[in-house]
Amino acid sequence: MQAHAGPPAAHGEDVSLVTRLRGGDDEAFELVVRTYSGRLLAVTRRILGNDEDARDAVQDAFLSAFRSLDRFEGGSLLSTWLHRIAVNAALMRLRTRRRKPEESIEHLLPVYKDDGHHQERFSSWTEPADVSMTRAENRALVRRCIDALPDTYRTVLVLRDIEELDTEETARALGISGNAVKIRLHRARQALRTLLAPHFRSAQS
Repeated sequence: MQAHAGPPAAHGEDVSLVTRLRGGDDEAFELVVRTYSGRLLAVTRRILGNDEDARDAVQDAFLSAFRSLDRFEGGSLLSTWLHRIAVNAALMRLRTRRRKPEESIEHLLPVYKDDGHHQERFSSWTEPADVSMTRAENRALVRRCIDALPDTYRTVLVLRDIEELDTEETARALGISGNAVKIRLHRARQALRTLLAPHFRSAQS
């Protein structure tokens, strides 16, 4: 497996901005919130599945970031650092919020005949979810179908296929084993394909 090159080092502008933040510069705080709120909201919404929880997670992320400015050493971009904090804030909220019993996705998984073949065949999954989402005509549909997945499967799909964390990073973020990540991701992709298939079939007919 090819090793990650690692996040790019912070720009001088980032270091200057963090210095201003550490000095209690109100304009710097407003600039950070205004600049990064939108992209952090998009990240947290994909994980949490609704706008209200996503906004709360972004607020948690900013509070956490501002309280830990002494730990920002310029080893990564400020945007990368904030992104990581926002993902962790969303996962923390996902773990602690009151959750309804999770729905089964068994009805979305392939059914096998006695001879071991699929009862219904789908085209092979040849691209991650983020590739489909770059197509304007499919983006909203894919997002709705991802949101329809139970938390357990939606989260691992978002982290692996959209946020592009590797298996080990995803396992650490979720507190599960690498094998569990692989199994959940496989099932999540199968379920998402099942949800999308009727729409793509009707579009091609």
